[in-house]
Amino acid sequence: MHRKLRLRNREDFSRIYRGGKSFANGQFVVYWSKQPAAEPFRLGVSASKKIGNAVVRNRMRRMIKEIVRHQEKRIVPKTDFILIVRKPATLMKMKEMEKSVLHVLKKAGLLKSTNHSKDKQADGR
Repeated sequence: MHRKLRLRNREDFSRIYRGGKSFANGQFVVYWSKQPAAEPFRLGVSASKKIGNAVVRNRMRRMIKEIVRHQEKRIVPKTDFILIVRKPATLMKMKEMEKSVLHVLKKAGLLKSTNHSKDKQADGR
């Protein structure tokens, strides 16, 4: 994930927590807020000590950043968002985690709709 796409400083995190909206599922919480300067978007990942030691937390951060990197084209532009990892996520495999992250982003309205079914119909599949 590119450096410019990451949220890093405390002020940005605080602004999103205070003034942003949130949605959660069993494994993740997402807080987001519109930010005109964020092009295309910026992501912060939060993994507290409750979920495990440094190895576990860093692994979760890397996996989430990779999932978001693969979905970069689908994420709504000009948005800052923070994904918070919950303990049950540490037991998930990559595919399950990807499905859960996409679920929470979709429910939060942060994913653009895709027309895969229309593309398949046009191709005759």
